[in-house]
Amino acid sequence: MDLLDFEAQGLYFDEPDTEGVKEMIATAAENYATGEAELPLLKAYFLAPESLNVLVALNRFYYYQHRLEEALCATLKALAVIRPLIAFPEDWRELQQSHITSTPADLLTQVRLYLFTLKAVGFLNMRLNNLDESQHIFEKLVGLDSKDRIGANGLLELVVKRKSE
Repeated sequence: MDLLDFEAQGLYFDEPDTEGVKEMIATAAENYATGEAELPLLKAYFLAPESLNVLVALNRFYYYQHRLEEALCATLKALAVIRPLIAFPEDWRELQQSHITSTPADLLTQVRLYLFTLKAVGFLNMRLNNLDESQHIFEKLVGLDSKDRIGANGLLELVVKRKSE
């Protein structure tokens, strides 16, 4: 299956959030330079812990702060939020091509979001020097994405190279 051959539907950032969440994310963005962005993001998370808008904002905030453990936590939470929407297995290691090909066309946007989020988990693990975990994730993605639409192949090569050094 070509993971680019679909019509984008159900984009996570178009989903409505709990009242006030959008404003808290905007406040965090405005206060990033002053160092006062984390509190509004955490307030947004407590109001809407399943919101992908909040989880993506937390991931970005922590990543750009070089707080990779926290970024990984937010990304793993996002993966857990996306997974049941597309009926993927609880453990990504059990994910098979048949899970992707049997997904209805109107959910392919969520499939891509799941795969890119899994790639982010692999990348963060690589940055945290959890190279075995990272390698397993990238191998899974490469096996599921023969055309490398997700872009995991280059990262897999990088992890293998780092492990051999």
